[in-house]
Amino acid sequence: MENDLIPTNKALTPLTNSNRIQVMDLLRGFALIGIIMMNIEWFNRPVSALMSFDYSLTGFDWASSWLVKVFVEGKFYKLFSILFGMGFAIMLVRAQEADRKFGAWFTRRMLALFVFGMAHLIFIWGGDIIHDYAVGGLLLLGFVLLLRTKKLARFNTPATFAKVGFSLLLMPLLVSMFAALYFGVTRDNTVITNDWQQEISINQQLDVLLKQEKDNPKEILLNKNIEVEAESTLIATDSDIKALDELEEVVEEVDEDSMTNEELITYKAQQRFERKQKRAQDEAKETAAFTQTSYIEATKYRAKSAIEALGSTPTFAFFVCLPLFMVGYWLVASGRMKNPQQHQSFFSVMCWGGLSIGLLLSIAGTFISLHPVTKSALEVRAGGQTIFYYGQFVLCAGYIGLFVKLASKAWFIKGFSWLAPLGKMALTNYIGHSIILTTIFYGYAGGMFGQIARGQQMLIVVAVIVAQVVFCTLWLKFFRFGPLEWLWRSITYLKWQPLLLEKKRDTSIAS
Repeated sequence: MENDLIPTNKALTPLTNSNRIQVMDLLRGFALIGIIMMNIEWFNRPVSALMSFDYSLTGFDWASSWLVKVFVEGKFYKLFSILFGMGFAIMLVRAQEADRKFGAWFTRRMLALFVFGMAHLIFIWGGDIIHDYAVGGLLLLGFVLLLRTKKLARFNTPATFAKVGFSLLLMPLLVSMFAALYFGVTRDNTVITNDWQQEISINQQLDVLLKQEKDNPKEILLNKNIEVEAESTLIATDSDIKALDELEEVVEEVDEDSMTNEELITYKAQQRFERKQKRAQDEAKETAAFTQTSYIEATKYRAKSAIEALGSTPTFAFFVCLPLFMVGYWLVASGRMKNPQQHQSFFSVMCWGGLSIGLLLSIAGTFISLHPVTKSALEVRAGGQTIFYYGQFVLCAGYIGLFVKLASKAWFIKGFSWLAPLGKMALTNYIGHSIILTTIFYGYAGGMFGQIARGQQMLIVVAVIVAQVVFCTLWLKFFRFGPLEWLWRSITYLKWQPLLLEKKRDTSIAS
C-alpha cells in the first residue's frame, strides 16, 4: 500500500454511483434516522444536561424516551464512526490503484470537515460531532503513515487495524474490571453496608436542602454568602448569570477523616447540593440563551461552549472515534463489505449475536441504570452503566450485520431503497437536521424550546425524515452530490467539482 504516496499524473476523482458499496448508503440513511431520534431531545433541552434521563416523564413520553435509550442511544454515532472508517478504506484503496498521493489530499478533507463542524457548533447547534470525526480521521491517517515506515511495514495489514481498534475499545472495560476487582476484595459486606447506609443518609439530607431551596425564594450560589433573587433554580435572570460568572471558586482543604459520621454526611450533602446548583445554573444559562429572541446572544453562548468542548475532543477522538474508524477500515480492507457473500457466516454471527446480546445488554443496562436503587447504590449504577455502554457496541454490530444480510434480498433493496438518497447526502442531511430543529425550538425562530413532549418529538422526526427523503430523491435526479458534499469535495480536490448530472445521450438514430 506504499504506492498511494507516490506522485503521478493519474487523477483521483470522487466515486461514481456505480462504484459505491450500496449497503453503506443504506446504513448511512438508517444511521441518520437514529441520530435525529436521539438528538432532537437536545434541541428541546439544554445540551449541558446531555445524556441525562428525564425521570419526570410518564405514559407515552416515558415509553418513547425508554425505547430510544434502548435501541438508539449511543448506537448510531458509533455506526456512523464505523461507516467513516469504511469510507476511509475505500478512498485509500482507490488512491493506491490510481498511484496517487493520499496524505495531503485526506488532510485537506479532514481540515475542511473540522471547519464545517466548528461552524455547525458555533452558528447552528452546540451538539456537533463531525469536528471530533475530523480529529479522529487525522489520527487514523497518522496510524496509516506510521505503519508504512520500514520498521512497521510488516504490520501493515487489515488485521492490525482490527487488533488495535478492538484493543482500544476494550481498554475502558479492562480498567472497569480491575477497579471492580479491587473494590470487591478491599471491601467486605460490612463496609459495603455501612457505605450504602451513609449514602442513603446523604441523599435524605440532600433532599431536605433541595426542598428548603425550593421553598426559599432566595438562592445561595456555590457555597458563597451571596444571595440572588430568582424565580426558581431553573430560571436565571441576567443578574443571576452575571453574579455566577463573577464568583471565584474557593477550594478549602477538608480533613474528612477527622469528621464524625454526622458531620461527614452533612458535608457531603452540602457538596452535592452545590454541584446540583452549579448544574442548574449551567442549564439555566443555556435555557436563557436559547429562549430569548436574539440570534447573536445565542451564537455568543455557543461560541463560548464550543471553546470549552474542544478540550475533550482529543480524548473522545482517540478512545472512541479512532478505534471505531479502525474497525470500519478492517471491514472494508479485509474484503468483508465488498464481498459479503463470501463471508456469510461472519455476518450471520454479527447479525444474530449482535442483535440478541446487544439488546439483552441494552435492556438490562437500562433497567439497572434507571432503577431508583442506583441513587444510593453507586456500585449498582456503575455496573448498569458499564453494561449499557458495551451493549451499544454490540447492538451497533448487530445493526450492521442485519443490513448486510438483508442487502442480498431483492425485496429489501426495493422496499428500503429510499434510505440510499439519505445516505448519499449524509452531511447535508445532518446539518439540515440542526437547521430545521433550531428553527422549531429556539427563541430566535419558532420558540418551542422545552415545550414539545418526548413522544411528540418522534412525530417531528417522522416529518423531517419524510421531507428529507423527498428532497434528496429529487435532488439526486439532477445533481451528482448533495450541496455540502459537493462543497466538501471541491475543497478536498482544490477544484470545483461538476455538480449537474450529465444528460444521457439519445443513441437511437432514425434510419
